[in-house]
Amino acid sequence: MKPPKRAQRRLKLLVLRIGQPVGRCVVRLLARGVRPAPPGGARPRVSFLLLNAYGVGGTIRTTFNTAAWLAKTHDVEVISVVRRRDDPALPFPEGVDLSAVDDLRATPGLLGRFARALPSALIHPEDYGFRACSFLTDVRLARRLRALPPGVLVSTRPGLNVAVPSLAPAGVTLVGQEHMNFLAHRPGLFARITSTYPKLDALAVLTDGDLEDYTRLLSGAKTKVRRIPNALPPSDAPAAALDRKVVIAAGRLRRQKGFDLLIRAYAEVARTHPDWKLHIYGAGEEKAALQGLIEGSVLEDTVTLMGTTRTLCDELAKGSIFVLSSRYEGFGMVILEAMSQGLPVVTFDCPRGPGDIVSDGEDGIVVPNGDIDGLARAIVELIEDEDKRRRYGAAAPAKAHRYDIANIGPQWDALLGEL
Repeated sequence: MKPPKRAQRRLKLLVLRIGQPVGRCVVRLLARGVRPAPPGGARPRVSFLLLNAYGVGGTIRTTFNTAAWLAKTHDVEVISVVRRRDDPALPFPEGVDLSAVDDLRATPGLLGRFARALPSALIHPEDYGFRACSFLTDVRLARRLRALPPGVLVSTRPGLNVAVPSLAPAGVTLVGQEHMNFLAHRPGLFARITSTYPKLDALAVLTDGDLEDYTRLLSGAKTKVRRIPNALPPSDAPAAALDRKVVIAAGRLRRQKGFDLLIRAYAEVARTHPDWKLHIYGAGEEKAALQGLIEGSVLEDTVTLMGTTRTLCDELAKGSIFVLSSRYEGFGMVILEAMSQGLPVVTFDCPRGPGDIVSDGEDGIVVPNGDIDGLARAIVELIEDEDKRRRYGAAAPAKAHRYDIANIGPQWDALLGEL
């Protein structure tokens, strides 16, 4: 008789927690012989470490945007931990170098295949990037980071933030970025954060709430904690005309994003306004479940999973309302992208970010977190009140442009100047 799935998961997690410290020691031994590169040219060097620079998502978009800004005064590279495709899915900035640590398109030799079959020892198992990596990824990442020349390394997710302090050589300044909020980390990962973040030279967070929480957590450490919001990527897409009967949502198809809540809410919207459609952009592990929910709710003619898009702003411009239904967020970058195209926003007041961006009654409607009926009523309110929809949409771009790179970039300049 097999143990219940929950017990199996707990057992697997226990094995990983016991084996990971040993694995990290082995990785460091295998990388020990790599010598750091000598200093480069006259300009300071900044390296951004992304899990997958070849994918799509808010973290990737805003990292590319920040890299492009810093490339004006620094030598900048983006290091992708894994690579699955030939070219980045999003436009890559000019003047920035791109490299990959573990190219998953290539088949390694016998030892490499064995190492790829083993779980990662560097990435914490409670980080959502864990399953994308392997022990082979660890070894290659450790050797790549050990070879960094003096400069600044900016890691962009908790699993990487806790891994880099033991890998980067002397002379490399470590900056962690938090794209998820303080309250959302699972217990084991949070314990690693507590023990490892004090080894970072700086931590950049996105919201005032995270600034307060991480400042308190790191009060006795050398780590500088700064709030630097995500910068709005540039777009030449036209503003939304708000004359199409289309509601838009976008994000990775995972439980965090709450698209199951949105679909349940939209069943009520469709009952009174069947001519309005809901388009959900994104890909992810919940796709089959969400499609089943759509079909089970008899919404096949109303709700469509659109897949991923390289031109999200163009698609946003085709809508009239944007909805964010997340259970929690790190910031809510996609809200800014929607507002920049002149879309009024309906959002849950989830922790953290959306309630800081959207002004209820001015450029959108903020609904109590998880209130499915309230979400449906807010969408219907903007469908039925065209004047309000257009008024909120007209106010949205001014809010979004507070987050232009011209305003956010100098905050990065200031932090790097301090370091």
